[in-house]
Amino acid sequence: MHLLLTDRLICPRCGPGFGLILLADHLEDRRVIEGSLGCPNCRDSFPVERGFGDLRPPPRKAEEDVPSPEAPASPPVVEVAALLALTGGAGSVALLGAAAGHAAALAELAPGVEVIGVAAGLRAWDEAEGVNRLTAGSVLPFNTGSLRGVGLFAETDPGMAAELARVVARNGRIAVWGPVREWQERLTSEGLDLLASQETAVVFERGALGG
Repeated sequence: MHLLLTDRLICPRCGPGFGLILLADHLEDRRVIEGSLGCPNCRDSFPVERGFGDLRPPPRKAEEDVPSPEAPASPPVVEVAALLALTGGAGSVALLGAAAGHAAALAELAPGVEVIGVAAGLRAWDEAEGVNRLTAGSVLPFNTGSLRGVGLFAETDPGMAAELARVVARNGRIAVWGPVREWQERLTSEGLDLLASQETAVVFERGALGG
């Protein structure tokens, strides 16, 4: 987990406005390998082990036998980069659930961008440049407007639409692949701008006045 990412994390228990404080036990090349993230409000602590952050609110049950996500055959990583407009520049983009299997390839394709994979199975991955690994609950542990983009599959709970709209920055994008009808309705209701719509993919952007 990149050191700078820890400045963008919030307490999943207390929500936006309650940032986390890093207590690093082991750092390598500005990456947190071992340590914890503490909330000064609720006093809860969230572990970072082998670079993987557990940002779930309590009670946190053990995640056993969770398969490591593989790179999806569809969409190809070049499509992910294109729909999220990762043609250059810096910033952070999150890939949720099975889409997180593209995290390593996307980091190579878009140097300068920190890719955040949010999936329990990423615990098994090794720490790598440009890739940040964590697990989370229904509250995404990111500051409001802090992400350049979010990519996910439609199987993700559409009830998270408001959270996605919250964490994406102005001119940031949300791309969803799969049966997208419900997602399109939810993201439209959050005030985001529809950029592209197909049967199997939809792309929204947060405009200057969106959300």
